[in-house]
Amino acid sequence: MLKPLGDRVVVKFEEVEEKTVGGFVLAGASHDATKVATVVSVGDGIRTLNGDLVAPSVAAGDKVLIESGAGIEVKDGDEKVTIVREADIVAIVE
Repeated sequence: MLKPLGDRVVVKFEEVEEKTVGGFVLAGASHDATKVATVVSVGDGIRTLNGDLVAPSVAAGDKVLIESGAGIEVKDGDEKVTIVREADIVAIVE
């Protein structure tokens, strides 16, 4: 399992298949401005200029909306996950 540093968050995107009326599967939802993901693990947070630690606003297991194209995709064992900064997270889905 990956343990991100600082304000980084490891997420796993939900695969959404879009189909046409004829049943053809469209390649990804790349036209969406945001994507839904599940938080896998969270870093400790970021330090202020005073040295105070600001804890992240998300926790493991949260469903979040992330800007399309944000982060870097890495492989963790057999899974593909993405590491994003907390600032790239738009909202928590409740």
